[in-house]
Amino acid sequence: SVAFSPDGKTLATGSFDNTVRLWDIADRKTVATLTGHTGYVYSVAFSPDGKTLAIGSHDDTVRLWNVAGRLAVATLTGHTAGVWSVAFSPDGKTLATGSFDNTVRLWDIADRKTVATLTGHTAGVYSVAFSPDGKTLATGSSDDHSVKLWPTR
Repeated sequence: SVAFSPDGKTLATGSFDNTVRLWDIADRKTVATLTGHTGYVYSVAFSPDGKTLAIGSHDDTVRLWNVAGRLAVATLTGHTAGVWSVAFSPDGKTLATGSFDNTVRLWDIADRKTVATLTGHTAGVYSVAFSPDGKTLATGSSDDHSVKLWPTR
């Protein structure tokens, strides 16, 4: 997985070595390696303000990192299978996570708690994306051959 920071200066890359690397785009050099996951890293996403990085992993967790301090600030647990996709809402207050457990979770970033578990897919959820106004979440599963739209408010 790859994601640019909102200012375009940093690239985050997820890997099968269970790490995320942060790259300085101008210098084309690694500036940090984020560790802690015990499974492959499937997805990375920067918050809209660029201060937080969400990382979804095969170890069934999502970790939130303070980008500037290079510090893990939270581990979100609740999925019962690997987390394939992560996406922040446009206002940065909510994180959506899609998992091999066939569910999507919406997390309150401030409280770091699940605020909703969306069910309806019959196979793993590989992709999640918020609409630009944040009122709709799209989720996709290539295994159940569906895309679903969910109201978020």
